[in-house]
Parts: sequence; structure tokens; C-alpha cells
Amino acid sequence: MGAGHDHSHHAGHGAGHSHAPADFGQAFAVGVVLNSVFVVIEATYGFISGSMALVADAGHNLSDVLSLLLAWGASIAAKKPANARFTYGYKSSTILAALGNAALLLVAIGAILYETLHRLADPAPVEGWTMIVVAGIGIAINSATALMFVRGRKDDINIRGAFLHMAADALVSAGVVIAGAIILLTGASWIDPVTSLIIVAVIAWGTWGLAKDSLRMGLLAVPEGISEASVRQFLAHLDGVSEVHDLHIWPMSTTETALTAHLVMPGGHPGDEFLRQANRELLAHHRIGHATLQIEQSRECAMKGC
Repeated sequence: MGAGHDHSHHAGHGAGHSHAPADFGQAFAVGVVLNSVFVVIEATYGFISGSMALVADAGHNLSDVLSLLLAWGASIAAKKPANARFTYGYKSSTILAALGNAALLLVAIGAILYETLHRLADPAPVEGWTMIVVAGIGIAINSATALMFVRGRKDDINIRGAFLHMAADALVSAGVVIAGAIILLTGASWIDPVTSLIIVAVIAWGTWGLAKDSLRMGLLAVPEGISEASVRQFLAHLDGVSEVHDLHIWPMSTTETALTAHLVMPGGHPGDEFLRQANRELLAHHRIGHATLQIEQSRECAMKGC
């Protein structure tokens, strides 16, 4: 007896299967321009004032500009249609961008740490007021940029990465302001490189989370928030299903999840409505928007190809 073989794709939108709104393109553009200008200003005044904390923050902001450019480019590529060579389109470019962002941050950490340790060994005078004024501008710019991405942070690791980078930068800039005030009050120049080390620690913490999440996606792990056991149980309890095998769940991009599974149904194919309903449930309750289900009347028949 031949095994029923059906593929059903549901392209509806919902939790776990959303796309960044079109206005995020404008958010990326504004964020890149504002932060690029600020990087030049902050690095210049950091060297003039002798503040490694400002230079460290400028280095972090530069990596964030590159991160925004990567994420922006990937979000544009992800919208391009599939073709004969790339049958999924370019959706997974968003995962590559996240991996690239993590790598950029690691390079920035190494460069900043090297210079900071050198400054710790040979402290230099620092202009506290310059630190306070420049870092204060940074708080305003980074906070404004972060707010532009706040709406999409829960659905897309690229948008979340942009939001977290900008929010962290605002906090780091606040730390530089505090360090500048302490230097003015105490005259202790060592406060500046110590603040730079704290900034490096903050960057490293955020980088670890981004690298871990993007690496999991790159290895096609089941996305966070989706339970393979729950999905398997749901499919196994569908009417007429006696067994589920060859279940695979993986991220197609940072916003879309795909699934393939073989359902053993001794009674035969129940019809297209069964597949449509299964897809609706997978989307609504398990955040899986692209599912392919193969119906088989028996496991043995499927293995033998009868």
C-alpha cells in the first residue's frame, strides 16, 4: 500500500514568525548616521583629553555602527525572493549577520583591552569635564537609537541585538559621566582606565549572549522558546496519528522557524483540512510558521518505499 505524501506550508504571521516592519529601515539609517558622527567626535575628544574610557566607548560605538550595517544589510537581503539556487531565499543571512556582529565585538574587546592595560601601567592626566560632556551626548544619541528598535526586540535577534547594543551604550556612557565626575572630585587618573575595564566587561557579557544565540541558530538548533518535546507531543496526539518520526525544527532566519515531520496514520491521508489545521496550531501555539508534514500509513512501508 502506498504511503500518503503531502507537504503543507502555512505562511501566516504570528509569534515567532514575524518580519521587521518596513520603518526599521529608516531606524537603521538614522542609527548608523548618528552613531557614525558620534564615533568620530568621541574618539577625537578621547585622544585630546587623554581619556581611555572615551576611546573605549568610541571603539564600542564603532563596532555598533558596523553591527547596525550588517543587520540592516541582512534584513534587506532576507526580503529578497527565493530562486533556483537559493530556494529559501536569503533569510539565513540574518543569522550570518548576528555571527558577524559577535566577531566584530570580540575584535573591539581585544583592541580596547590592550590599550587599557597599557594605560593602567602608565596612568595619564585626564580632562574630567570633557569626559562628562562627550559621554552625556552619547547617552542622548544611544538612548534615542535604542528607542527606535524597542518594538521589534522580542521577535528578531537582529533587532534585539541593535536595541541591546544601543541600550548598553547608553549605560556605558552614563558610566563614563560618573567616572569623569569622580576624576574632577578626586583627581585620580586611574579611575579612567578602570572605567574602561568595566566597559570591556559589559561589552564581553553582551557579546557572549549574542555569540551563543547566533551560533545556536547557525547550527540549526531548535529556536529558543520552542520545545521539541511539546511539538512532538502535539503531532502525536493529532487524530489518526500513531507515530511521529524524523521530526526536525530549525530557524530559517532570525524571525522564521521551519519544521518537517513524518506522521504515521494507518487510516490513510485524512485530507487537506487536517494539514491546514495542524499548521494553524503549530503557528499559534508553537511559533512555527513553515511546516512540511509527510503522511505515511505505516513506518515499514515508508522505509521500504512501497
